[in-house]
Amino acid sequence: RFRARGQVHGGAQREVGGAAMLPALSRCWAPLSRRPLPLLVPARGRKSRHDPPAKSKAGRLKVPPPVDPAELLVVSERYRQYRLVLQALRAEFKQEVLRKQHEELRDRESGVEAMEEHQKLMAWNNAENERLRAKREERLRREEEELQDRKLQGALNHATLMEDFLKQKEREVLQLQEEARNFITPENLDERIEECLDNPHNYNFAIDKDGRVVKRSVPS
Repeated sequence: RFRARGQVHGGAQREVGGAAMLPALSRCWAPLSRRPLPLLVPARGRKSRHDPPAKSKAGRLKVPPPVDPAELLVVSERYRQYRLVLQALRAEFKQEVLRKQHEELRDRESGVEAMEEHQKLMAWNNAENERLRAKREERLRREEEELQDRKLQGALNHATLMEDFLKQKEREVLQLQEEARNFITPENLDERIEECLDNPHNYNFAIDKDGRVVKRSVPS
């Protein structure tokens, strides 16, 4: 009730003051090109705080409107609850802001730590790749050398085998040539017949298990 009265009284004062200010504002907003700007702009209907009061209001005492104790108690309780709710909301918002700041700081720190860990892992990965590459190149070089050695050894073995084979064939050829001297050919057939007749050989005999001749028959 007292709030409504204060609002009406203040609104009336604002309406009166606004009506008194309209002529002054209209004069202030006049075009500057028509007349020079005065040093002091007069304002009718408005007095300064140092001016004496009007004669009609010389004995007037400003008395505040009466306040109902029950209404004051209710309003005070509501204001107290309002202040408590507002304080709780401020504390909650403050905690939320602090929590967000802490989370951002933690995310930033964790991001930096994750980036550092990633860089360390990438460096370790590059070093490991370099080590494996050098090891693989060494293994390939060693395998290439072993392959060349095997090829060379195979060529040497093949050359040795071919040489042995040729020597064996040469020996066989020489042996065949030596044996060919005793072969019976149409040219020496008569000579061999006469030689056999002149030197007879008795192959009609028996031998024991030890290879000794135990029985021989005389050809007739």
